[in-house]
Amino acid sequence: MARYGMLLDLTACAGCMACTVGCQMQNELAPEIHFIKYYQQEYGTFPDVSLVNIPVQCQHCENPPCVYNCPTGASYIGDGGIVLIDEHRCIGCKYCMTSCPYNARVLDEETKTPVKCVFCFEQIHEGEQPMCVRTCIGDARIFGDLDDPEGELVRAINERHARPLRPDLGTKPKFFYVW
Repeated sequence: MARYGMLLDLTACAGCMACTVGCQMQNELAPEIHFIKYYQQEYGTFPDVSLVNIPVQCQHCENPPCVYNCPTGASYIGDGGIVLIDEHRCIGCKYCMTSCPYNARVLDEETKTPVKCVFCFEQIHEGEQPMCVRTCIGDARIFGDLDDPEGELVRAINERHARPLRPDLGTKPKFFYVW
């Protein structure tokens, strides 16, 4: 069984939000719901200053606080290590939302339950790439199996010295960034 992960090369990300739009279309999300959030960070000292766009979404952690703090078991780790939500078991308590250090969950106002990125779970099991990867104009995203040492994802993580956000939190994210 694969252990899915993703790399996002921030040096190739144009900040165009094509991934966000593709994700919204794929998941039929309301305009106000975004599974991919953009943050900006300044680097350097004047006059040598640069700004980087940092898209952040569910990190599909191996040690996910959202799963461990869900009182009903609605948040769980599915096939391939993808963190999922069983909408039928969710009571809308939002413990998962407050537990996520990446602010990756969003409240669906219609259903009053949290929703989030699921790495396009159904599509990847049909052999397709997640929509955010398919729509990225800069080819900044790579999706694959973290247990395949010869795969494109693992090679890119090693060659580009990619690292997860906030490894100090102990969540063991399966989402890696190239700074």
